[in-house]
Amino acid sequence: MVSTLNLYSDGFPKMTNTINRLAVNSKVEIISNKKIGAYHLLLLSVGDIARAVRPGNFIAIAVGDAEGSSSMLLRRSFAISRAIDKGSDGGIIELVMSPVGRGSRWLAARKEGDQLNIIAPLGTSFGIPKNPVRALLVGGGYGSAPLFGLSELLKSRGCRTDMVLGASTAMKIYAPLEGKRSVSSLTITTEDGSAGIKGRVTDVMREIIRDNEAEIIYSCGPMGMLEAVQKIAHEGDLIHQCAVEESMACGIGICMTCVLPVTGDDGVIRMLRSCIDGPVVDGDRVVFGSQRQIPSGTWGSL
Repeated sequence: MVSTLNLYSDGFPKMTNTINRLAVNSKVEIISNKKIGAYHLLLLSVGDIARAVRPGNFIAIAVGDAEGSSSMLLRRSFAISRAIDKGSDGGIIELVMSPVGRGSRWLAARKEGDQLNIIAPLGTSFGIPKNPVRALLVGGGYGSAPLFGLSELLKSRGCRTDMVLGASTAMKIYAPLEGKRSVSSLTITTEDGSAGIKGRVTDVMREIIRDNEAEIIYSCGPMGMLEAVQKIAHEGDLIHQCAVEESMACGIGICMTCVLPVTGDDGVIRMLRSCIDGPVVDGDRVVFGSQRQIPSGTWGSL
């Protein structure tokens, strides 16, 4: 199965070791900031930057004032939900965020017309099959946002796309109606049973894979969820591409705070930077469960 899908990234190879060659540092304007359930939806007017964005890329935003405290000096990184190219009218980047920290709360308080300093697009993107396939998209909480743009691209390529969205409660399921419009089928799970099926995304995945004959899995969400999804992908010998969630202090490969253990083609484990070699990685290469420790046998470890 893995050898027959022939993935590519819409003409743009994964940016491993190229230090985000398409990224641009720019001032952009907020054209909308709306609260949707537990999250905020931001629309940014970004001009030509939108043309370079691919599903899975992220953006790094400068937050706080010039007189801000040291905790606001670092940029905050957010997954890009969708990029819209409006031709001569410019482009738009759509972001979904949860205002839980100082930086994200500051950003959530910005108004229409405010300007932001951004660097985008950053990171690797999801590989898109050259031929139509049956894809299963799995998302957790607001981490599912990049799947909406991905599902639209897959649909335009003739792929069947089934989606599973999960969260602890109904309020934390992002845009279920939008998800339903962009896919062939949508299944919702909540741990408290307040919406959809009571349970977790992994409780329904096997049945959906079997019934819809899924060939590839794309996932976005917490690391624990990604690990559980990978186990199911391994059982079915399916390709699994996931967007990992690691804290990124710089977003451009300098600070080394977002490293995670990944097994290379040569079978050697290396600590790779999520912002440069990710966030999209092959699920079967990630050494899950390391709990931010260096696994035994990792290249360069003592």
